[in-house]
Amino acid sequence: MVGTPMNGRRLSFGFGNGGHDLGPSSTPPSNAGSDYGSYIDFTREDVEALLNEKSKRKDRFNYKERCENMIDYIKRLKVCIRWFQDLELSYSLEQEKLKSSLELSQQKCVEIELLLKIKEEELNSIITEMRRNCTSLQEKLVKEETEKAAAMESLIKEREARLDFERSQTTLSEDLGRAQRELETANQKIVSLNDMYKRLQEYITSLQQYNGKLHSELSTVEGDLKRVEKEKATVVENLTMLKGQLALSMASQEEATKQKDAFASEVTSLRSELHQVRDDRDRQISQVQTLSTEIVKFKDSSEKSGSEVNNLTMKTNELETKCTLQDNHIKELQEKLTLAENKLEVCDISAIETRTEFEGQQKLVNELQKRLADAEYKLIEGEKLRKELHNTILELKGNIRVFCRVRPLLPDESCSSEGKIISYPTSMEASGRGIELTQNGQKHSFTFDRVFAPDALQEEVFTEISQLVQSALDGYKVCIFAYGQTGSGKTYTMMGRPGHLGEKGLIPRSLEQIFQTRQSQQPQGWKYEMQVSMLEIYNETIRDLLATTNKSPSDTTRAENGTPGKQYSIKHDASGNTLVSDLTVVDVESVKEVAFLLNQAANSRSVGKTQMNEQSSRSHFVFTLRIYGVNESTDQQVQGVLNLIDLAGSERLSRSGSTGDRLKETQVCKTIRCFLFYTVLLL
Repeated sequence: MVGTPMNGRRLSFGFGNGGHDLGPSSTPPSNAGSDYGSYIDFTREDVEALLNEKSKRKDRFNYKERCENMIDYIKRLKVCIRWFQDLELSYSLEQEKLKSSLELSQQKCVEIELLLKIKEEELNSIITEMRRNCTSLQEKLVKEETEKAAAMESLIKEREARLDFERSQTTLSEDLGRAQRELETANQKIVSLNDMYKRLQEYITSLQQYNGKLHSELSTVEGDLKRVEKEKATVVENLTMLKGQLALSMASQEEATKQKDAFASEVTSLRSELHQVRDDRDRQISQVQTLSTEIVKFKDSSEKSGSEVNNLTMKTNELETKCTLQDNHIKELQEKLTLAENKLEVCDISAIETRTEFEGQQKLVNELQKRLADAEYKLIEGEKLRKELHNTILELKGNIRVFCRVRPLLPDESCSSEGKIISYPTSMEASGRGIELTQNGQKHSFTFDRVFAPDALQEEVFTEISQLVQSALDGYKVCIFAYGQTGSGKTYTMMGRPGHLGEKGLIPRSLEQIFQTRQSQQPQGWKYEMQVSMLEIYNETIRDLLATTNKSPSDTTRAENGTPGKQYSIKHDASGNTLVSDLTVVDVESVKEVAFLLNQAANSRSVGKTQMNEQSSRSHFVFTLRIYGVNESTDQQVQGVLNLIDLAGSERLSRSGSTGDRLKETQVCKTIRCFLFYTVLLL
């Protein structure tokens, strides 16, 4: 017997023979206190010889010698068995060691994964810290430049003081040297800050390149999705056509089966009728034979009368005529039977062909259904990848972004004597992101995530925020609000101009995109429920713009007197969602329904007249769309919220000329904007 362990090494089996030589591999005992040594080596030949050994007996009646040989043989067998037990024990120990090493490896893998996660979090925190450091360094740079200017001013003052006061020349010289040293230190700091700024710019450039790469991957995925959707539409069209052909084939098969059954029943009836006619013919033939026999008898018998003979002859002729008619009828029935059998064969052949065609179409339908399932699976996976890439791009761009839209200049503004008031930088870094304002001869520069010129269309503005609207469908909470002074175009940007399709605002365009995406994702198994609510915050009071009693005379009177009608409170549920108690929530299924609700809310919104605008929005308008989506095929669920907010005018009191109630409204709006500033700062 040969043992082969798991590590591939060959074992050598051996045993002590107690004085019997079993081969060259036998090892003599090394322990005098026992019959066998502490180490016993077995080979395959030794084990086989031990198992095949027979008793060597010279005399079969010499029982003593036989017993001694048998005892020795049993001892050797015990040693061999003990060796095998030790070998088995070593195998079990080795197995336990392997198990323990496997568990240690698994623990190391888990620890490595945890370390990787920790490293990833540390890198994210480092990136965040670097961004904060960049901002702080820029602030320090501005501060150092200010200090440098102050130092230069102090230096000039010191020089003037030296001319005026000669007695303090030594002190002034020391101050001048100290100021120069501080200036050199400031210059060194400026150089180091410039180097750090360049490194940060390079890092931002690398991030922009990575963002472009993600954009290209997203475009590729979207192209694959469109191609898969086209293939799916083709497969669905072919499947519909084949189902129609299959229905026609099944109908023709059923018609052929019915014809076959009719022909079979007709053949059966014809066969039974033929059998009956043949029986009648045989019976009549037997009658003719009987009558012929009787005629012969009557002719032989002279005692019979001639009249009876004539009668019998007439009967015989009649029977023969009937037999002839029946033979003709039998021939006709046989011909009909032959035709029916031929038709039955044709029907059988047609049924076989129809069944073959049906089986082929059934295979084609199954293949198309399989391709359709594969296409749907690819579409679902592509949609998952699209969501991941889309949200990764948005995170790289920044979760909080600020856009600036410049309205066209008014006639009195464009004819200013100061020249050009607004200009746009042309450098690569600030192109499309910067704006420069000139006032009283001083130029002020500002930088945003995106700047829209006065000739920018509504569609261009919406294209920039459409990705955020898509994130709401993917299950994120999105907030977009318009901020600016009265007459700056906030309401125009959010709502657009009614009746002009090309000037629709962000809210109508966002709703169109959401409902179009909802319809395009229905074939993938997605079902969405959408709820709309609209409110305004007027003088720190919440008003429900969709409430049926919102325009009642009593509420209007209370609002004008500053006394609120129905009280609403803002609450937060366990999931972190922000809710307004008793607020009207309407389920919507189309863009038309939402447009009707927007018109109703616009008629209920508070407006007033100021020096800057004839119809100024005096309240904050909040449009909320809650999206609940579920995919029946993958059991995915999403809950997104889209908040679109049109803030009230943020102009100064000196420019708006507000008095009385309008003054109070402006002061309240200013307080709310302060809270908004701190909220964004915390984010």
